[in-house]
Amino acid sequence: MEQNWPILSYEKGKSTYETVQLWSQIVGKIKLEVLPWVNHSWHIALQITATGLTTGSMRYNDQNFQIDFDFTVHQLKIITSNGETRQFDLHGISVAGFYKKIFEVLTDLKIDVTIKPIPVELADPIPFEQDKIHASYEDEQIIAFHKALLNMQDVFMKFRAEFRGKCSPIHFFWGSFDLALSFFSGRTAPKHPGGVPGMPNWVAEDAYCREVSSSGFWTGGGGVNEAAFYCYLYPEPEGYKNAKVKPDEAYYHQTLGEFILPYSAVQSAEKPSDKLIEFLHSTYNIGANLAKWDRASLEY
Repeated sequence: MEQNWPILSYEKGKSTYETVQLWSQIVGKIKLEVLPWVNHSWHIALQITATGLTTGSMRYNDQNFQIDFDFTVHQLKIITSNGETRQFDLHGISVAGFYKKIFEVLTDLKIDVTIKPIPVELADPIPFEQDKIHASYEDEQIIAFHKALLNMQDVFMKFRAEFRGKCSPIHFFWGSFDLALSFFSGRTAPKHPGGVPGMPNWVAEDAYCREVSSSGFWTGGGGVNEAAFYCYLYPEPEGYKNAKVKPDEAYYHQTLGEFILPYSAVQSAEKPSDKLIEFLHSTYNIGANLAKWDRASLEY
């Protein structure tokens, strides 16, 4: 049965998305500090849950803990393996207030973690502890955002199930605030040039050390003022940007170097899931063929 896909308004949701992105960067940096490095930075991503986003379980000394954004009750929750739970409300709290509160809670739980308090992948970042500008949290916008993530995660899982080569989990990166899924050909890629704001070049080099086809979703920004799905290949094969992909609403964004499908085209479709998977299939198939991937060994 086709699920109802909520409307996502970039104009109405932008301030909430920006605030939650910065909160998620604080939480993600805690995960970065606690866990050992995993290739492609996969260990730092958040996972989508029935109630929001989670770090998953993390070890600290003699206990495990987990940090959850619960968008159903609009709370940040920290749970430990010792049976302790702490939470605080997400309404009316700035990035600076969130930063102060979460570390007070962690200290109370005897979890002593420090992070570099500067946002990443953003132009002109404001240090977390100084940011009293971003303090928006509208229930209607975040509920729609979460519902959309749950719907698209199901479609991405079906797409992922068709690939038997090396592929990423379906996860949520807090730096760029996007859901992402990556397929790899297995062949070495050219060294990535880096240059991502606030990110050491070696991180990008590690992320793109193998030929990759990445697809995903983000809430908008960077020249696309609407929520959208994307797909790109690194390195981009010749002829890719000029290819005719499906559905008709999809287009190649010259500045971003990726194919874009507006979320609204999926949301308003008679069968949204079919519209989305058509885009995922089309962009991957064209890219993998142009790049001469060994598809017989990579796909079921």
